[in-house]
Amino acid sequence: MHGNEEGTITKISSGGRIEIEIEDGFRIPAMKNEIVVISGAERQYFGDGKITEPKVVSPDKTSAPAEEGLFLAFIPLNDKDHSVYFINNTDKAYTFSIAALFGANSRTLIAGLSHGKSHQKVEEKSIATFDEWPALSLIFIPFNKQIEKTLPSFEKKINFKASTFFKSKRRIPQLEKEGYLMKVDRVEKELNVKQLNHDLNEEDQEAGRTAKFHRPDQEIDLHIEKLTTDHAIMSNSEILKLQMETFDRNLHYAIATGMDEITFVHGIGNGVLKKEIHKYISQLENIKYFQDTQKSRFGYGATLVRIN
Repeated sequence: MHGNEEGTITKISSGGRIEIEIEDGFRIPAMKNEIVVISGAERQYFGDGKITEPKVVSPDKTSAPAEEGLFLAFIPLNDKDHSVYFINNTDKAYTFSIAALFGANSRTLIAGLSHGKSHQKVEEKSIATFDEWPALSLIFIPFNKQIEKTLPSFEKKINFKASTFFKSKRRIPQLEKEGYLMKVDRVEKELNVKQLNHDLNEEDQEAGRTAKFHRPDQEIDLHIEKLTTDHAIMSNSEILKLQMETFDRNLHYAIATGMDEITFVHGIGNGVLKKEIHKYISQLENIKYFQDTQKSRFGYGATLVRIN
């Protein structure tokens, strides 16, 4: 009555307490009056009430096929505990490892070979301790069974944030259950500083300037009125494009000139610019961290970027 799992009763105790074994041998306690009987054999013990036949739901032929990729899935066992699965919903095999991070230490949760279109259970997690979940490090190495194109190996780090985790609820591929789904096969972008220097110097030469580009200011104001006098006739998409180009250029200049940090003042507004900036920065390996700056100075309308 308080969960959607199904299982087999393995123990009946006095006082109306029972024990139910669900998937993978995991057992959960319950009270007799908290379960819904679906088997005729159990009916003999729990009473002669009518047994409701389970509804057969026809698959939705119009629904989109499951997304391809590598995923972590969190499927509820009850109202607190979740089973964590690694899902390989591709045709490619990978050798992989998933480890929990504790500062400079780590604990390997699972490692091995994942075949295409397969899934493996990693561990179980309690939502009650969500704030204490450690970050995860995932390493993937493509496994070639025959002579074929060599794909790059890659690493993914996951920090759990309630604001995004609890919005990821959807149908889980392969397992066909509702749960929280996180895609983990996006390769992080890595900036090549030498190539960046070459490209930026080349741009300066084409513009007739000296080859050495300038170190940006410590704070870059991205308010559109600071960037152009034509903002009144620009569309929202044009404004956002100019702001992101200015942000991108100055961030690259900051990295290439060896700056330790740089602040981008984007304002509060509807949050679109801030969201795009944070999304972009989160894909860069050259960034140590980024955060909202002091409220007293910018009212959380700015982002401080700390560079490796």
